[in-house]
Amino acid sequence: MYKGHNPLGEKGEVKACEYLKNQGLKLIKQNYSCKLGEIDLIFKEKELLVFVEVKTRSSEKFGLPREAVNAHKQNKIHQVATMFMLEQKCYPCACRFDVVEVLGDNVTHIKNAF
Repeated sequence: MYKGHNPLGEKGEVKACEYLKNQGLKLIKQNYSCKLGEIDLIFKEKELLVFVEVKTRSSEKFGLPREAVNAHKQNKIHQVATMFMLEQKCYPCACRFDVVEVLGDNVTHIKNAF
């Protein structure tokens, strides 16, 4: 699933994916990437595409994981999501941008995060 070199990030992404599946979302794509960037997880919830950014930390020492999804990161995710929808020939379609924060053993799903 995870193609990075960060074991903590890998664990967080696996945990986030399982959490969302248990919430009834259907996984469409993991680690979608294009020339513009990458999106961690893409799910479908009914007719809605859900683009998910997963942020994982072991402690709050450097702030909450969600705080790392700044305006620049949000803009990049929007661009990559548009590319995905164009490739899938479903642009424009109903979509939502979520953040899943994994902090230790706690998972927080922030719907419509941006």
